[in-house]
Amino acid sequence: MLHRMALRVLPSLTMAVTDEPVRKRKRTVMLIAGVAAFAIYRMLKRVDPLSEPLTLLALCGLLSAATAVWAYRMGRGASLMTIWNEDGVRRVSWLVGWIGFAYGVQLSLLVLSLLNVIVQYDFFRHPEGPAMMAIIICCTSVARDAFEIGHVRRLQGQGHPVLTFPDGAGLRALLREQPGQLARWAVLAAAGSAVLAIGVARLGKAGRSELGQLVAVSLFAGCVAVWAYLTGEQRAEGWRARLSAVGWPELLRFWWWPGLAFAATYYLVLTGGFYYVLRVDAMSGMAPAVIAGVSAGMMALYCYYLGSRRSVEDRVQPRIPASLLRCPFVLGILSKPNAMPTAPVIPQAEIALEDSSRRG
Repeated sequence: MLHRMALRVLPSLTMAVTDEPVRKRKRTVMLIAGVAAFAIYRMLKRVDPLSEPLTLLALCGLLSAATAVWAYRMGRGASLMTIWNEDGVRRVSWLVGWIGFAYGVQLSLLVLSLLNVIVQYDFFRHPEGPAMMAIIICCTSVARDAFEIGHVRRLQGQGHPVLTFPDGAGLRALLREQPGQLARWAVLAAAGSAVLAIGVARLGKAGRSELGQLVAVSLFAGCVAVWAYLTGEQRAEGWRARLSAVGWPELLRFWWWPGLAFAATYYLVLTGGFYYVLRVDAMSGMAPAVIAGVSAGMMALYCYYLGSRRSVEDRVQPRIPASLLRCPFVLGILSKPNAMPTAPVIPQAEIALEDSSRRG
């Protein structure tokens, strides 16, 4: 789900997909995808009750793959032949395989696990409701993200600068450039989270429950995400100056989203994978430590990368336009309040903005 975080954390991507006309088209695409998914579910239900989780996950993956192609085409504004010729086999395969099938399966596991952990609505006991929600939610979410990625690709083809395309290429490049640093962050975060999960489990029944583990691991991974993000930015002014410049409210918002939100998401997806795919109790043996470690390790790795890309974008595009105000989560994370709340700017641009205002 790195592409989702990049689309909402990095200014160049956020600016590209938050204009009102784009949002209106995106909502229409999501509505069509949701209605189509519901209709397909109702038809397939007459043939197969979809009570087997692997069958459901495969169906969600296939429907999401088809949805991704269609939504990407709508956002791209080009024919399938043009997309194939201009984007190439690698990007199309990434779109179908990762944004479509793999992402759809992850979202389906998220829905099934969320219903089971939070409201005790187990798919094995009541397959119809969770199956319907899993199919609809995965298709609408994939349609949203594929449309946004297609729109970003459309702007890129028109000559607009896109500093970070959300296909993971930047992360792979960073892994080649700084393998030791990224490995340290991922390993230390994973080890700390695994130890925390084991320690919480020793506190009693509440600590051994899925909900208790979810809360503890998500809180820890959210804190790690903020730390990794700030470290990835690699600012020259040091920790104290950086914390003072960003401000605690902005750090709290980043900790909440994407830190806490995506840490919980990864935890639930992995829990669903143990429970519905491997048919293993996610709270038995070393499973809690594995789930906690992987969740925190991925958050540390991804947020360090996002911080490094944010640093690059700040050097190239130091001003946050007013269109970014349409995304309240990103506004709190990326902007620094000043005397003019309608035009927030990042700290690096304040001096330049004041100088230009004096000259005006």
